Amino acid sequence: MAEHTLAQWRSAASSYFGRLQVSAPDAAGFRAQLRVANLGEVMLFDMHTPAHHVSRSPADIDEHNIPYCKLSLQLAGHSTLTQDGRTATLTPGDLALYVSQRPYELDYQCEQRTLVVFFPQRLLTATPAQISALTAKPISKNDGLGRVAIPLFEQLATNIDILDGAHAEALVRSALNMLISVFANEIPNEPSNLLFRQATAYIDQHLADPDLSPTTIATALFVSVRHLHAQFSREGLTAAAYIRGRRLSRIRDDLTNPQFISEPIQAIAARHGLIDASHFSRAFKAEFGESPKAYQAKHS
Repeated sequence: MAEHTLAQWRSAASSYFGRLQVSAPDAAGFRAQLRVANLGEVMLFDMHTPAHHVSRSPADIDEHNIPYCKLSLQLAGHSTLTQDGRTATLTPGDLALYVSQRPYELDYQCEQRTLVVFFPQRLLTATPAQISALTAKPISKNDGLGRVAIPLFEQLATNIDILDGAHAEALVRSALNMLISVFANEIPNEPSNLLFRQATAYIDQHLADPDLSPTTIATALFVSVRHLHAQFSREGLTAAAYIRGRRLSRIRDDLTNPQFISEPIQAIAARHGLIDASHFSRAFKAEFGESPKAYQAKHS
């Protein structure tokens, strides 16, 4: 595994995570190791470093960039993460969330090893206010759902060199969904949004079902359709529009994914529950301003 000097580490970190400020008490002797798994929308970084400090200030943040989440799992040594006015101390087996579009600091006071899971913020089905309430709050593998999810990511870090291809991508997405469930469990159960979160999670898990509808969702969650509609209305949405938007977003992502480039466009749409070709084409153009075929040609 190649070793990185401080200058190389600063350059690599900024190329992956956006502009960062990186310093180390022993700049001349700094040597870090990095292993990366690029799995579609999700990237894993296994980082073994000496003591150093990382910060991302308001000046480093481009407001036009896509918001990303980072999950930091401490594998060895310890670190502190500061964001949104909170500081989390992480020891082996601890996990914490932070986001790319707000300032943060990471302080590694000794030699350490960390797994960072990097993914678009939209995959975390929570409002910005809810995400802000979760950052820099450690979750331990010894507590609650962390006992199931965190050991899985420890194993992924150990085997990061063999994570490649569609099966590995599916495995990591499933593991990430498990971690997202861990964090969803930490969101305060506000009566006004609890059912909405449950409904959106159910939708994301059943987008492939062409029969997915407000009625099937309400039945699965043991509530009336009227009550379900009321919860979506409080968020300024409708259930049908949310389902359509999530399906179209998944299809859009697959259209430009090299893994599916040879797959017929209608097959991609059907995989996400839109089986009427003409309806799908009209909906896609209304959402993204061009036909599925034109979008794929432009962005592939």
